[in-house]
Amino acid sequence: MTGITGLSKKNTFVLTIRDADVVAAVLREALADASPKERPGLERAAALVRATASDTEGVLRARWVRSRLAATGFTGEITSVAAVKALRQAEPTLSLLAAVQLQREAVAHPE
Repeated sequence: MTGITGLSKKNTFVLTIRDADVVAAVLREALADASPKERPGLERAAALVRATASDTEGVLRARWVRSRLAATGFTGEITSVAAVKALRQAEPTLSLLAAVQLQREAVAHPE
């Protein structure tokens, strides 16, 4: 996920889009027609989709927060004020409230 829609200075809700079921179906179809050479990679991809398909929205948002912080080069404590500042720099449309809520979610769902 490259971004979270629905965040602005006036909106603090987060819409999480899941398409793991679609990806899993496509991988199953590809596996059915796969050559022996392609099969190991497709099986690994299918296993990864299965492993992450049941992640909660909170886990997905926490992962997104960490990815946005990493993109800014932030290496400090995720619980810090600096983390909120870095998140808002990475996503300028985030309100302070939304950034703090997302930070709390990331803290609640450690990697």
